[in-house]
Amino acid sequence: MDRNSIIGYTLIGVVLVSFLMFNQPSKEDVEKQEKAIKEQVEKEKKTQKAAIVDKKVVKSDSLAVDTTKIAVVATKTEFFTLENKKLKIQFSTKGGKVSGVTLKEFESYDSYAGKLKKGEKSKNIKPNGLDLFRDGDAVNQLEIPIDGKTIQTGEQNFILKEKTDDKIVFSLNLGNNKSIEQIYQIKNDAYDIDYKIQLIGLGNLPENKVKFKWETDFRRTERLLSEQRRVSTICFNNKEEGIDYLSEIGDDEAEAETSIDWISHKQSYFSSFIRPEKAFSKTGSGFKIREYEENDSLSKTHLKNYSSIVTIPVTNGNNSAISMNWYFGPNDYETLKSYGQGYDDILNYGWGLFRWINLYAVQPLFNFLVTNGLGVGWAILLLTLIIKFVLMPVQWKMFSSSAKMRILKPEIEEINKKHPAKEDAMKRQMETMSLYRESGASPFAGCLPMLIQMPILLAVFRFFPATFELRQKPFLWAEDLSSYDSIWDFGFNVWGYGDHMSLFTLLMSATTLVFTYLNSNNMQQPSQPGMPNMKVIMYVFPVLMIFFFNNYSSGLSYYYFISTLMSIVIMLMIKYFFVDENKIREKMAARKQAAATGGKVKKKSKFQERIEMMQKMQQEQMKNRKK
Repeated sequence: MDRNSIIGYTLIGVVLVSFLMFNQPSKEDVEKQEKAIKEQVEKEKKTQKAAIVDKKVVKSDSLAVDTTKIAVVATKTEFFTLENKKLKIQFSTKGGKVSGVTLKEFESYDSYAGKLKKGEKSKNIKPNGLDLFRDGDAVNQLEIPIDGKTIQTGEQNFILKEKTDDKIVFSLNLGNNKSIEQIYQIKNDAYDIDYKIQLIGLGNLPENKVKFKWETDFRRTERLLSEQRRVSTICFNNKEEGIDYLSEIGDDEAEAETSIDWISHKQSYFSSFIRPEKAFSKTGSGFKIREYEENDSLSKTHLKNYSSIVTIPVTNGNNSAISMNWYFGPNDYETLKSYGQGYDDILNYGWGLFRWINLYAVQPLFNFLVTNGLGVGWAILLLTLIIKFVLMPVQWKMFSSSAKMRILKPEIEEINKKHPAKEDAMKRQMETMSLYRESGASPFAGCLPMLIQMPILLAVFRFFPATFELRQKPFLWAEDLSSYDSIWDFGFNVWGYGDHMSLFTLLMSATTLVFTYLNSNNMQQPSQPGMPNMKVIMYVFPVLMIFFFNNYSSGLSYYYFISTLMSIVIMLMIKYFFVDENKIREKMAARKQAAATGGKVKKKSKFQERIEMMQKMQQEQMKNRKK
């Protein structure tokens, strides 16, 4: 910058400062202005009929006059609260809406983990409260057509008409004796509030045109944002068809196909439900779930954008009331079930048989263990022992079947060598089936026990990640059984694996590998070319589990680790103390001898008969082709 530029900028600065100094109002002028403002405020206070409590000033707005000719000034956005032992709900005059919800009995993972790092014991931690959403994160508004225009209440400034310890009433004056009131009533020690909309003097309203818009941006509350998002969506209960939901993966939207009994904005461990006294109409009702773009300011702090726009079945706007109930609370099975509205259907316990197993077997047993003073980690251990004890006869049957197949393995290999050609496949199969029948063994005998066990294993896979009781419950080195455990935080992300090492996952994978090795001798090699080697697949699976389960609930990995470890112990006990392979070999030899000498042989099962019949038909077809 040259000398002339410096001089120019200096002179401009001197002129500006001088202008401000010489144009500053005198002391007398300031006092007159302040006096005029005070007189105007006192005049407005005399005409204003609204209580001001729990006030927080945000910005100035406009003047409104109610239909009783009493001037009411709504110059500011104000905030008010209602609370009980479970909830603290913030309300805003801007839209007369619920602007924030805090669950007083819980706290976010970050707050919980911070206290643990300071040396506090988990059982002594007192929750600071958990914010489901704050001001600016949520919208609940009416869209009402009045005099050819659509009024959106979310854009209007309501006044506080009434407030008590458990009730708050907001009123919006629309002129010409028309108004809308929103009434909120909180309950003692409950997660739900009553919500009523009072329409006054609005006249006849067009059918299916009154809308209720509910939009929420839930805040992150758990350890891993990606896992919390993975189970976050909108659920809604169709009056005729039952529960439905949007996709948990990616953006999705849907229109209502029947009347809607209730809507849930669901996340991993907490949800909001809104349930109207009279079902929402299907016409014009729809739901959307949206993920944030990477450059969105909410992408690091919030889950998803939930949006529900539904039609309220009301046509009379003259002193008519619309009643709803609003739930803000945990996705706890017993809590949701207590409402008797099917809220517990949102819990992802699996479908069909898997859900029944969880609801009527696993959940009651686990809940009994936890509510009787047993820690969650020990409850999982005891639950696993009980399940394995119940399934012990099944595992016994599987081991006996595998022992028979192991004894027959050399003879089966001889049959394969005897008929190596592809065109002799039918002969090979018939001789093998005959061997099974004569010896009393069956390759399918181990399938049924496995089919009995698999539903339980798959049901538990859904149960633990969805179980609220695991949230922020530590066990051994895991500080939170609802999230992953970590014995080594890398400080960087490894593609396909993560930024940490889960010890429970490693233990689960290791025990699965040992169990696979102990059972590898029972696995028959494929006799046909091109078939995959099942032994290789079985050994690959435990390795893949390390990557697949690394970010999963440590409670789930812990359960599978204990379950597989118990399977190994039970198998070794059966092998060395309960099942004598020599006796099994003797019995099988006796059956074969009886069959060879024309003695009594166990009758063929219908399944075996059908198999042999199909084999004979195929053999005949092959002979005809050769001709």
